[in-house]
Amino acid sequence: MLVAAWPVPPVLGAIKEYSTAPQYDFSVRPQTADKSLIELAGQARTTLLFPFELAQQVVLPGIQGQYTLEEALNLLLENSPLTIHRDNKGYLTIVPRQTEPPVNALREESSKITIDEGPVYERISVLGNRASARGAYDSAVPLDIIATDNPFFAGSQTMLDALTQVLPSFNVSAQTTNDAAMLVRPANLRGLASDHTLTLVNGKRRHRSAVITFLGGGLSDGAQGPDISVLPVSAIEQAEVLRDGAAAQYGSDAIAGVMNFKLKSTPGQGSISFTGGQYSAGDGEQVSVQVSQGLAIGQKGALQLSAEYQQQNPTDRSVQREDAQALLDAGNKVIAIPAQKWGSAAMDRDVKLAANLVVPVSRQHEVYAFALGTSRDMEGEFYFRNPQRRQGVFVAGASQPGELLIADLDGLGEGIECPTILLTGDNVLASATYQQIADEQSAVGRNCFAFNEWFPGGFTPRFGGRVKDGTFYAGSRGEFGDAWLYDVSVGAGYSGIRYYINNTVNPSLGPDSPTTFRPGGAAQIERNASIGLLKSLPTGFYEPFTLALGLEWRSERYRQIAGEQASYEVGRFAQNRQGVSAGFSVGANGFPGYRPETSGEWQRETRAVYVDLTMPLSDTWFTTAAFRAEDFSDFGTHVDGKLSLRWQATETLAYRSSVSTGFKAPTVGQSNIINISTKFGLNGLEDQITLPPTNSVAVKLGARELTPEESVNFSVGLMASLSPAAQLTLDFYQIYLADRISTTSAIELDEQTVGLLLEQGFEEAETYRSAKFFTNDFDTRTRGLDLVFNWQFDWQGWQHQLLATLNWTDTQVIRVTAQDYEQRDGAVNLTTQRIRMLEDNLPAYRANISLTQSFGAHQLAWQVHYFGAFYEDHLDASAGYDIEAPGRFTMDARWSYKLAEDWKLTMGINNVFNTQPELNPHRFVAGAKYPSTSPGGFDGRYGFIAFIGGW
Repeated sequence: MLVAAWPVPPVLGAIKEYSTAPQYDFSVRPQTADKSLIELAGQARTTLLFPFELAQQVVLPGIQGQYTLEEALNLLLENSPLTIHRDNKGYLTIVPRQTEPPVNALREESSKITIDEGPVYERISVLGNRASARGAYDSAVPLDIIATDNPFFAGSQTMLDALTQVLPSFNVSAQTTNDAAMLVRPANLRGLASDHTLTLVNGKRRHRSAVITFLGGGLSDGAQGPDISVLPVSAIEQAEVLRDGAAAQYGSDAIAGVMNFKLKSTPGQGSISFTGGQYSAGDGEQVSVQVSQGLAIGQKGALQLSAEYQQQNPTDRSVQREDAQALLDAGNKVIAIPAQKWGSAAMDRDVKLAANLVVPVSRQHEVYAFALGTSRDMEGEFYFRNPQRRQGVFVAGASQPGELLIADLDGLGEGIECPTILLTGDNVLASATYQQIADEQSAVGRNCFAFNEWFPGGFTPRFGGRVKDGTFYAGSRGEFGDAWLYDVSVGAGYSGIRYYINNTVNPSLGPDSPTTFRPGGAAQIERNASIGLLKSLPTGFYEPFTLALGLEWRSERYRQIAGEQASYEVGRFAQNRQGVSAGFSVGANGFPGYRPETSGEWQRETRAVYVDLTMPLSDTWFTTAAFRAEDFSDFGTHVDGKLSLRWQATETLAYRSSVSTGFKAPTVGQSNIINISTKFGLNGLEDQITLPPTNSVAVKLGARELTPEESVNFSVGLMASLSPAAQLTLDFYQIYLADRISTTSAIELDEQTVGLLLEQGFEEAETYRSAKFFTNDFDTRTRGLDLVFNWQFDWQGWQHQLLATLNWTDTQVIRVTAQDYEQRDGAVNLTTQRIRMLEDNLPAYRANISLTQSFGAHQLAWQVHYFGAFYEDHLDASAGYDIEAPGRFTMDARWSYKLAEDWKLTMGINNVFNTQPELNPHRFVAGAKYPSTSPGGFDGRYGFIAFIGGW
């Protein structure tokens, strides 16, 4: 069933008529019922549900005059196969005559219904076309419209996880040991980075996350995209995914596409759900509660309130590391098994709240507002610190055999001298010399300190953070003057994270070091204001053209927040402290705190103007054109355009195509942030610094001021209506993206460069082994195909809906920036492994086939996923740990039983056959049993049970 809507992003739902219903001026010409009802809904500034396939086959007379909505509908539908149905709450829907409306139609528009039970409901969207709401099949660009009552949304922990279940071109990899990326997982649409997709809520731009993914699995390294996982599923009615470049319509970042999340508005209705589940391995237990309630405000206003609470335990898919096993074999019995865990992070106290308000203030005007807020804690593990190998904590220098790092508490060359202990393959804890310094009763023991005394089995830092996210928008929309529709709004968004790291030390502080640190945080604050106008322009063509134009203003502010002093302090045992080489590294090991001198706040403003023109040239030709100019306070103006075309060649076959230019501006954070992290390199763990491109050391290494990424998008597709209940779409796309912004591969530091860092005040620079910086690194060309087939049919008394989707994506790096550094002639900013990660880390082929079957009170749903072969540079080390992984199939299943009207029990299993990725050939290096970027995850079978109710 289709939802007819007025052009300004609507509040979706059936219409409720009141005893004092307002009158409207209607002018609807004779045409098919689907077009008449959409036009009628637009003139009444409301939404309507109606049976789409049947409406296409019915021709209605026109109406002229002033009527209430119900009066107009009665006149329009008189003597037709359609009629009005009013439920016991006063809501109106359009149904076939002599046919009862489907159960729960007002809340379950996408229910799978056959002729015996009523019409099929289809959803529509205003995304990608400001003029009128359209269904996915009727759109001039590829569009997915996904209802949150989709059976495969059940059991998903977040909106991010839910979308990966149903969108083949949407990929999210597990992020383990990857700094802040494990707290805000990057998502990839059409093979591009997470910040190449623009996110909207109720048609309004959503802010990006405060997290910059320094270790984003290659593809999203350096990206700063939005955090979709904080959106409450209970508050969302449908997700709309525009799979096409749209920067000319919506602005920066809309290169891979746009995702819009439409909030619920169901006055007088509510829902609640309880879900619990765990993995078959016995871990990852998850519980959640979701509740949503719609309230009527006055005669036609509505307020929707939604809330969620969730907790999830971590998972562990590890083997024992070979270096930890060697220590066990040598007699160190305090080594943990496993020494390092690889799996999903723990999520604690995940609270999400949402409110959506719409209140008419007159016949032609209404005010609206919505707000969303989230707070949650996430925690995972970093790399294991080997007590006989980790430099700067347990070991001095890089020479072999290593020397145990010992702090001389009364000073080097003063008082009692500390012994030298060489580290061979033997257990150092059994060494008589070590036992001497570990003996606190002796003078040597009291004066000499090694961190082996605290961590005889080494340690694995636990890294986490508290994520807070909030959005607020308010505005007014309606009609004024000569049929001009307007939408004026202001809004603000906030994303903040405060990090913590436990079970680690600041080695330079020696025995005075704490083991728990607060290393600081980051925040992204955005403010928006917009004015949009829309007018129907009578022409001599088939239908009036629609002109949309508007102004937008946006302020972006990025804040890097200093950590507590102990997290970055240069202690008295630091390497080269006051000319004495004690050798201990500086800062909380694993994530040194942000220092006051590298913290700060940076801001920019953006102003934009846009013009859209929608042109129905005939009953078979439909085209749109868009133009946008955007001016940034930090790097100037950018202009983009888009043209799209749809041709209905026959009654059952249509073609569509679009071409557009786009851009993505460098974020304020990418241009200014300084970060120090620990990653795997050729020689094991090493500290690495990321510098802003304007830093003099980065400039010496080849950095230049960042410029926008620029894209050219082209797509062409066909749509075939094989029957009233079966549709197929096939779309080819190509995205050329120039000057992509990312971090370089690690650049090894020499003594001269380390000296420059020391001069800048980086007192711990002696411990850095490599550096990165943000730069316009490379150009790519991405090509792909999207195939979608949807078929609804009745067989053996069961109602079936079959949905098959296939995505093929191929990305090629076609240019790489050369390093402008005299000592590295011919070198490039990206290693061969990094290029392979960009091209092949996401599978070239991905497919889903889902079948939903309904009979009486029962519903069964099955879904088969195929994830193609992929490449992984394991540990992002560029150290020869290459993985060429084959493709695999997984299967999900759902069973629901209707306990009573609006109440049901659902049981489900993800990955029914516990199909795991192929074993990691390098699993004993760091303990990861499976490739850490495996598409579809590596946690295995997950089972859940959910109790869902409504009223």
